[in-house]
Amino acid sequence: MDQAPGSTPDGAQSGLPVCYRHAGRETGVRCTRCERPICPECMVSASVGFQCPECVRNGSGTGHAPDANRPRTLAGGTVAADPRLLTKILIGINLAVFLAVQVRSSLLGDLVLVGQWPPAPFGATQGVSEGEWYRLLTSMFTHEAIWHIAFNMLSLWWLGGPLEEALGRVRYLALYLLSGLAGSALTYLLASPGSGSLGASGAVFGLFGATAVLMRRMRQDMRPIIALLVINLIFTFGWSNIAWQAHIGGLVAGVVIGFAMVHAPRDRRSLVQYGTCALVLAAIVVVTLLRTAQLT
Repeated sequence: MDQAPGSTPDGAQSGLPVCYRHAGRETGVRCTRCERPICPECMVSASVGFQCPECVRNGSGTGHAPDANRPRTLAGGTVAADPRLLTKILIGINLAVFLAVQVRSSLLGDLVLVGQWPPAPFGATQGVSEGEWYRLLTSMFTHEAIWHIAFNMLSLWWLGGPLEEALGRVRYLALYLLSGLAGSALTYLLASPGSGSLGASGAVFGLFGATAVLMRRMRQDMRPIIALLVINLIFTFGWSNIAWQAHIGGLVAGVVIGFAMVHAPRDRRSLVQYGTCALVLAAIVVVTLLRTAQLT
């Protein structure tokens, strides 16, 4: 059948698709599971976006496209029975490390992010430049002060749950870890080699960035998340003894990865999403190698 001039494959004359259940009703909203266009009458509010009546009724998406035969998140991940399970696990790890540090304070020196220790003119025996790359990761789960871990874990719970549900566990975990590592890498690059850094702030700021991208994708009111982000940035640069590099590194990585997660074209979704994650990881490795070359 010929297509009318100016129309789309969905049948709209103005460039917008039409509701698959009501011909002639143009809409810019698609079901977050099967991605078919739905009008306001067919929209069923979900925890993230809207779903069509068939996905809500059938759950498994029976009768949809072959790649939509299982419930999927907005980013293409598998819908889990407990959408906050991974967030709970991450919080549990942070709390376990915090308690371990309280019981054995000497453990702190083995976990924090430090470039070189002791600093020049002494010969360094510890630090990332001495091959202890694991500190880029362990420092993300290490806290010393109660107020520090309380603030980060509250932020992780508030931001992490909705993101985990929207992205799926694997994509969410990649976002969290790479944001934290990006914050650690930028701190290692720009901070004094002998200064220590610790905390989940880099990963949390990555969640801030990804949340802003997700809310824009869902056309939600972004003023609350922007206001909260601005307040946190004010604290970042207004208070002393805060590793602003970790916050900025995590935020930038979170925005980049979050954009790839929610805007990747459906036919190349995994390639774009995991390809972006690989590029971010490569950038982290390059930054770490460059800084190590400067210090050795």
